[in-house]
Amino acid sequence: MEIRTHQSINSIDKHRWNELKDSDYPFLRHEFLAAMEHSGSVSTEQGWQPCHLELIEEGETIIYLPLYIKYHSWGEYVFDQSWANAFHQSGLNYYPKLLSAVPFTPSTGPRWVGKLKAEESLQRISQAIKTFASEYKLESWHLLFPNDSSIKSALPRDLLIRSGLQYQWFNRDYRDFNHFLEGLTSRKRKELRKEREKTEAFKFIHLSGSDITQDQLQQFYELYSLTYLKRGREPYLNESFFTELVHTMPEQMLFVFAQLDGKIVAGALSFHDSSTLYGRYWGCYEEYDALHFETCYYQGIDYCIARQLKRFDSGAQGEHKIKRGFEPIFTHSVHWVNHPEFHKAIANFVDEERDYLSSQKSYLSERLPFKNTDL
Repeated sequence: MEIRTHQSINSIDKHRWNELKDSDYPFLRHEFLAAMEHSGSVSTEQGWQPCHLELIEEGETIIYLPLYIKYHSWGEYVFDQSWANAFHQSGLNYYPKLLSAVPFTPSTGPRWVGKLKAEESLQRISQAIKTFASEYKLESWHLLFPNDSSIKSALPRDLLIRSGLQYQWFNRDYRDFNHFLEGLTSRKRKELRKEREKTEAFKFIHLSGSDITQDQLQQFYELYSLTYLKRGREPYLNESFFTELVHTMPEQMLFVFAQLDGKIVAGALSFHDSSTLYGRYWGCYEEYDALHFETCYYQGIDYCIARQLKRFDSGAQGEHKIKRGFEPIFTHSVHWVNHPEFHKAIANFVDEERDYLSSQKSYLSERLPFKNTDL
């Protein structure tokens, strides 16, 4: 097997990459990853050094793997800072590390493109990663938010699986929002109706990337930036990133704007494929009661029902989503740690963490608003 590295996704043919995709998942499209690099949101200067892997057998590309040399853990949503601290306290270097992920995107999905079955792919990827890590003296590799089908087969023994929790809404062939509410307990049904009534003064506009104007896009970016600036932080993504996506993959973008008295006061951006809506970015000029939930969740549920999408992945965190019908689900990440003692310690850590999360998932599932929570 031949291993090639690419210091930019620009050196990989877009059509060849996309031909090897086996789904319409938006975040592994060449266009999405390219926009990250072209905009400078992902770069060596930002602590994300692209080094994408191409695996070749008998002269033919069998796998492309997004890969970055990371100099920090920001923008990952799988938190390993305690591991880094333990390394440093022992006089070892945790950074730089190898990372396979969609930058700033805690959304489960395929994490490589290729021709082989998942088990065969992961075996070859693991082999290539160890070769690459040995050459560059890197001590760990982390694969974030792979879909279950990628890791359900037997993993190489030196790879560790870590679990996390997110909250997702599932469309059980609902005719409309009221049909969804019929499945809730009476008290929760009343609460959700009352919450939606609080935003009746607002008008909600849905736009695809093809429909949005330049002025509207600039206004969305202003709203998105405010989410970070209000907390004293700079946004991860710049306006050029969104502008490029509007030109390269507009058909998978959904903008939702909230208007009050004819003026835009809030906005959200989601992406979608043939089965799933992915909630990603949000911002508002000022806070209004229940507006965040309406713009980011209820409008998304309406969209899923209207388009017959099966799932709404609303992003990271948020136990508050439980009472709105978003169910706790496990997410996963895969980790290779070269140091034997730390491999053992981290293996124990992820086992204990998984036990805790299993209990937490059961606890949260009992608090779902459905009449029958045995779903």
